[in-house]
Amino acid sequence: MNVLITGGAGFLGLQLARLLLKRGTLNLDGKAVTIDRLTLLDVVAPQIDDARVRAVTGDLSDPAVLAQAIDRDTGAIFHLAAVVSGQAEADFDLGMRVNLDASRALLETCRQLAHAPRVVFTSSVAVYGGKLPPVVQDDTALNPQSSYGVQKAIGELLLSDYSRRGFVDGRVLRLPTISVRPGKPNAAASSFASGIIREPLSGVAANCPVAPETPLWLLSPRGAIQALVNGIELDGARFGNRRVVNLPGLSVTAAQMVEALRRVAGDAVADRVTWEREERIEKIVGTWPAAWDVSRARELGFESDASFDDVIRAYAEDAAVKL
Repeated sequence: MNVLITGGAGFLGLQLARLLLKRGTLNLDGKAVTIDRLTLLDVVAPQIDDARVRAVTGDLSDPAVLAQAIDRDTGAIFHLAAVVSGQAEADFDLGMRVNLDASRALLETCRQLAHAPRVVFTSSVAVYGGKLPPVVQDDTALNPQSSYGVQKAIGELLLSDYSRRGFVDGRVLRLPTISVRPGKPNAAASSFASGIIREPLSGVAANCPVAPETPLWLLSPRGAIQALVNGIELDGARFGNRRVVNLPGLSVTAAQMVEALRRVAGDAVADRVTWEREERIEKIVGTWPAAWDVSRARELGFESDASFDDVIRAYAEDAAVKL
């Protein structure tokens, strides 16, 4: 079987690729199916050395590029590629091309091949906004307040309809904000949720651009990878006609994140965080909900991290940071 990861050169894509290569199989329809080929599709080539890996580079919205990556042997697709929230807000055309046009082109490629692969589409809490109930449900009305949220919401609806029609066997995972991401800050409005932990642990000051009491819904990279694998391995019948699920996460405030950093790494590290608010970031992050009913997700086998202290320790272990 060929497995495709779009955004395969990104940090989540590479972590997922390494796990799949280590496992060598996916459990589909009650049996272990061998991963003969792992196709990583992105705008740049991934840095990974394995004979089973095939890299495809190019514009994800180009059907000719997708035709190189998807064939009738493609049984599982992880659609992770996206332009992040702040960048999609700043560059409308780029966000629409990558977050919407590429998703539609991918689904159309699958439809034309007529073999209905399993497709995991990663969505976001940004599909919500405006006045929300105290606890958000899977079927709470979508009301995105950013271009990124709109693009993700449309992608959800497209995947659900292509699944209803039998063109793909889709499942949408609404990911919490991923923290702690490795590497450097990016253009995501939520980038600070990693930066206020990652940079201080590296001896660098970091600013938190939102109020200390701002609530966030978080999931570690390890938790996200496990959720993606569980999402692809689940029998589609278990989703019924509701192909979208809100993943479990940790509900913490920015202040609680820094308090956890203080407990795990000490005062000197935590004191590297400054608190200067930025209206552009607060305007986006402030529309995201932070309390969720994830009972359905838990019934489907999805889990959250135990505590944010554990998330910090796991990041330090993965990044070889000495605490």
